[in-house]
Amino acid sequence: MKNEAIAKFAQSLRGPAIGRDHPDYDDARKLYNASIDKRPLVIARCADVADVITAVNFGRDSKLPIAIRGGGHNGPGLGSVDDGLVIDLSMMKGVRVDPATKTVRVGAGCVTGDVDHATHAFGLAVPFGIISSTGVAGLTLSGGHGYLSRQYGLAVDNLIEADVVLADGRFVTASEAENADLLWALRGGGGNFGVVTSFLFRAHPAAMIYGGPIIFDLADGAAVMKWFRQHQPKAEDEFNMFLGLQVVPPGDPFPNEHWSKKMCVLVVAHNGALAEGEKAVNAVRAALPKPIIDWAQPMPYTAIQTLFDPLLPKGLQWYWKGDFVKTLPDDAVDAHMAHAAKLPTGLSGMHIYPIDGAVQRRKRDATAWGYRDAAWSMVIFGVDPDPAKAPALKKWARDYWEAVHPFNLAGAYANFMMDDEGESRVKAAYGENYDRLATLKKKYDPTNLFRVNQNIRPAS
Repeated sequence: MKNEAIAKFAQSLRGPAIGRDHPDYDDARKLYNASIDKRPLVIARCADVADVITAVNFGRDSKLPIAIRGGGHNGPGLGSVDDGLVIDLSMMKGVRVDPATKTVRVGAGCVTGDVDHATHAFGLAVPFGIISSTGVAGLTLSGGHGYLSRQYGLAVDNLIEADVVLADGRFVTASEAENADLLWALRGGGGNFGVVTSFLFRAHPAAMIYGGPIIFDLADGAAVMKWFRQHQPKAEDEFNMFLGLQVVPPGDPFPNEHWSKKMCVLVVAHNGALAEGEKAVNAVRAALPKPIIDWAQPMPYTAIQTLFDPLLPKGLQWYWKGDFVKTLPDDAVDAHMAHAAKLPTGLSGMHIYPIDGAVQRRKRDATAWGYRDAAWSMVIFGVDPDPAKAPALKKWARDYWEAVHPFNLAGAYANFMMDDEGESRVKAAYGENYDRLATLKKKYDPTNLFRVNQNIRPAS
């Protein structure tokens, strides 16, 4: 493409267009996952909906591959594309809370921390993930699970409405009353159907919680995991626990004598009366071996949401594999322990998040996210700052996944998949809803303009 065409496009935008000759180009193209290096032709930092419409029309008419970037947290780097157009929504960050209706309007460039900050002033929260730097758009469009999911459902279960720019440049609103089929598709179908420019969510009470990490030596990991599989599903909806197999970070505030120990961690979060939360966590403490660290305590919901942010800044090397999990038999526990004993780096590990409670009580076809029978969502992550370790991270994560996958369901949470998993795994991620999604893809994006994602192909 000629520079004149890019220059003309740039003049039509309110926000900046960053081409390869722009002084900010190398910084603007950096991805959260530093193991992926892409060189787009131009990055359009959209200031408003008009910019998004202009960018979609330019990309389509110029026959450029288009990637959509919201918060920029995408693991497989699908927020960018080589030799194409990146529609960067990071400037579109408005958040407006309506405490009377308990709803919140969120711009597509927001990260979860932006929303948590705004809603917390009203004692409210939207069920998002566990890292505050995660983009709202990418997290929501693929489902969105975290500390509040057992109590209030997934992020998509709380999505009321979305504004969308379609592949033909039209601007539409998707709600139960208007373009309801599009809203259904957005509730778990990823970025396949258009560029969402704002979301309207239902918010729920969440102010102070009783929670935090309870850390055990990995030698006790099998006992903790067997207890977890039995008792976590029986917990009241407001009590969320996820389990991790990791390494104790070698630095403050962790006690020096435990630095770099392999660990099994339960991160607990009880969103109810603090006395009830303490009682619930005390029951966990009484049932399990003595932990090496116990930091579960009363804290603001925003504190637990940001607890792990310092450990996972932008620019690390990442490789991850995921699965939905229905049961954790003894052989699966043994496989987890064997691979946790071989953690390749101090930032690598495995998390298993509960997605039962309110999540399971919705009908399987209520949303495009369809794994309502799963008990947990698992992710294996190899992480390190050193690019030389990237191959070892990939091998460890793949070996670990191959050992535990026979015990799991066919599909995975789309946000826990890399870009090398193949079409069969993409179809498995959408499960029974794939054919319906493919039909809606043909309706809203018949030429598959939005294909830089875990792609749903238009029905033939």
